[in-house]
Amino acid sequence: MPIVSASTGLHETLALLTSQLHPDANHKEDLVFLKDVFSEKSLGYLMKIHDKLRQYEKHSPTPVLYSASCLAEDLAEELQNGPLEDDERELLLLLSTPHLKAVLSAHDTVAQKNFDPVLPPLPEDFDDDVEEESVKIVRLVKNKEPLGATIRRDEVTGAVIVARIMRGGAADRSGLVHVGDELREVNGNLITHKRPEEISQILSQSQGSITLKIIPAVAEEDRLKESRVYLRALFDYMPYEDKATPCQEAGLPFKRGDILQVVSQEDATWWQAKRVGDCNLRAALIPSTQFQERRLRYRMKMASFPSPISPKASSCDRTEREDCDSEGALNGKDVAGLRRSFRGRKDRQSSPGEPHTPDTNHTEFLIYEEVTQYLPRPGERPRLIVLIGSLGARLTELKQKVIAENPRRYGLAVPHTTRARKSHEREGVEYHFISKSAFEADIQNGKFIEYGEYKENLYGTSLESIHKVLDQHKFCLVDVQPEALKTLRTSEFKPFVIFVRLRILDSKRKLLGSSSSLSSGITEDDLQEMKMSAERMDECYGHLVDYVLVKEDPVSALAELQVVLERVQMEPQWVPVSWVRS
Repeated sequence: MPIVSASTGLHETLALLTSQLHPDANHKEDLVFLKDVFSEKSLGYLMKIHDKLRQYEKHSPTPVLYSASCLAEDLAEELQNGPLEDDERELLLLLSTPHLKAVLSAHDTVAQKNFDPVLPPLPEDFDDDVEEESVKIVRLVKNKEPLGATIRRDEVTGAVIVARIMRGGAADRSGLVHVGDELREVNGNLITHKRPEEISQILSQSQGSITLKIIPAVAEEDRLKESRVYLRALFDYMPYEDKATPCQEAGLPFKRGDILQVVSQEDATWWQAKRVGDCNLRAALIPSTQFQERRLRYRMKMASFPSPISPKASSCDRTEREDCDSEGALNGKDVAGLRRSFRGRKDRQSSPGEPHTPDTNHTEFLIYEEVTQYLPRPGERPRLIVLIGSLGARLTELKQKVIAENPRRYGLAVPHTTRARKSHEREGVEYHFISKSAFEADIQNGKFIEYGEYKENLYGTSLESIHKVLDQHKFCLVDVQPEALKTLRTSEFKPFVIFVRLRILDSKRKLLGSSSSLSSGITEDDLQEMKMSAERMDECYGHLVDYVLVKEDPVSALAELQVVLERVQMEPQWVPVSWVRS
């Protein structure tokens, strides 16, 4: 055994003991284990800490000065009263810095062992015999942020009760205020006879320290556990315009398309949520699905605004494409019956068993859609890329350029047609050429996502042609009428929908640039029609869009589209939760 003295630390003792260990035939495994334990760095650190604490207990150090802050203030005052040399001026500057003041204040607190919190004094007229309830005095510090709590008046007792605690707010972070607590005083002022809105105003206007006198709830159970429910907002919401909200300052404003994390659905009317991406950790109130649907139904019943369920067909169902099947079309891969030149096509009839948009199964109102993040795993089929666009967007040209630059990664669904094949065309490359009877049979069997007629010939894009591209592990790019999203927006395709719209300002020169060939022949009426087309499409189908590409010129639009497609392949995207669970 090693020879140790009384002054040898435990760390040194264990180190000497480890060096003396030798394998023994009968206890080899035990010795190896013991040696490994003693050789651990973490155990060595603990032993060193133990030795330091023992030295502290032995020497019992005492502070040289119990009030270093006072000494620093006296020194600074003396320096200010006379002429200063360079080093004296530097010392005065150091003594006035907030960091050094904080260090000296911490030194004084430790030296004086003044660790107990300073509680506000009890009222002079406080009577223990009269006040039988358990009273809690809470002091909170808040800046300009809301306190993070709402209150209500108990209908039976008339008491002012804490109704909600917002996650991440000042009240929640303190851990001292709970749902169900009775509020008696605010900053020493009795509030039992005040209206809740008056109390909320007092709390919101208070800055710095707020002292609350609280009667704790009988059961302080924190049932508001952090949830992992994420919703995509399908409408815009401004709490300051909502008279029904219990507290406008506690409401969460959001725009259509924002992702909201719901942290509490305990209240059937007002949920607590955070907007994903916000640095603010405090939760706020949003209307619940049930409440929002209930009041939308009421408004519809009162005919205060048009129904959001069935927008007029004349504004949302019109075909608004600019290209037609012509000799100048790129590779002839245009579904001509779906272009601007054919506005009189009849709509495709729904077939039995046709897939439907998931969010229309459970509600007819555009409120929220539950979502989750999704990224295709290696070996899994890529997502379908769907382009929709307003008048003048030239989707076909944009799509063809993407595929031409990287044909190994991106592919095009070859359309079907009933017209005769031209001499330079190849079957299955430019088009699938089939008879009119076969085309009509495929329509009846629901094989087309959309179709149309142009110059007495039928054109259409089939589901099978999309599957062929995806099965080759290529991203399939399709540009369709927005109505086709009812068929494509399923877990089978998991489409990423891009809405391409033109930037339209005051004139066509600002729209497309004076040197752009696209601006030739465009009138002010055309610009107005393009603008109205984009607004109608956004109004009717904007809630189904994942990305809006505002097109200024073909070059920048192509570059932006390529960046978006790279993100879809490399970064998780928000998709309906039903696509992943199904």
